[in-house]
Amino acid sequence: MESPLEVVRRFCAAWGDGMAAEDLAAFFTDDAIYHNIPMEPIAGRAAIANFFATFIRPGPPGIERIEFRIVNISADGPVVMTERVDVFTLPDRTFDIPVMGIFELSDGQISAWRDYFDLNQFTSRMG
Repeated sequence: MESPLEVVRRFCAAWGDGMAAEDLAAFFTDDAIYHNIPMEPIAGRAAIANFFATFIRPGPPGIERIEFRIVNISADGPVVMTERVDVFTLPDRTFDIPVMGIFELSDGQISAWRDYFDLNQFTSRMG
């Protein structure tokens, strides 16, 4: 079985590979919690897949691609911390946002994911 650190590395790489929302959600447990800290948490794999599908879509104002560039990564047992630069590609521009992410894993799947970032920076760059 992969280590938690290996799972998170593979999950982060999958975003840049253009993996479909359902495939990204397959990294999660059925009862996982995904929480972009400035917003409300999303509970359950199906809801997480739906959020991914509505967030990443071609055409305005959608995000066509997201690449997670890992700056630092560290694991302590089932908890993995990432310092990242997330690069967002829109139809007319690209921008990046610094992000700190915490992943909790259970039996090789993500059971919790919390991302900390500046929401105002994100929304102003989205336009």
